Amino acid sequence: MLERTGWLRAAVLGANDGIISTASLILGVVSASGARHDALVAGIAGLVAGAMAMAAGEYVSVSSQSDTENAALAKERDELATQPEFEVEELTQIYVARGVEPPLAREVALQLMSHDPLGAHARDELGITETSSANPVQAAIASALMFSSGAAAPLLLAAFTPMPALMPTIGVSALVFLALLGAIGAQAGGAPILKPTLRVAFWGALAMAATTGIGRLFDTTV
Repeated sequence: MLERTGWLRAAVLGANDGIISTASLILGVVSASGARHDALVAGIAGLVAGAMAMAAGEYVSVSSQSDTENAALAKERDELATQPEFEVEELTQIYVARGVEPPLAREVALQLMSHDPLGAHARDELGITETSSANPVQAAIASALMFSSGAAAPLLLAAFTPMPALMPTIGVSALVFLALLGAIGAQAGGAPILKPTLRVAFWGALAMAATTGIGRLFDTTV
């Protein structure tokens, strides 16, 4: 459940970023130049740049996490080889702190360590499991795809909506998409739906208003 919720949360955030950044960019360009072609070029450039930035950022972030986990596991592996009795006691105290009686806690620690000592310490001491272990490539690809999916919506609207209605259509549609994604993320996490939905819609509206204002202020492609 937690793994699914974490993945869905990351997907929703990636799509939110794609919608907000691309819709804001298109609105800023249209408000400055009024040209569909300019807006599409800027939107496509924003999609590509944003997806690459998301992928690179996620890859670096998750790689750092993976490096940290590997270093911690290497240290734990060395400690298990050089001071096994201390490691048994360390695991025992972890279970005692969770409410297990000391004799039973030691027995549990001994049994787990006889089966998979590194796995037991990774899970209960370091908090590292197979489901939480970092995968940089997977995270980078997922982030880029979700950002691109979100960015595609305002781009399609910019390509096919009649010019007189383009700005209000993109603005309203982006807010609807953002509110829907906010509701999905809140529901997946078991949180009340209204507050997250309003929050993401508010910040999306603020971003679009800011870029629209900048476009009109400078009367040039942003």
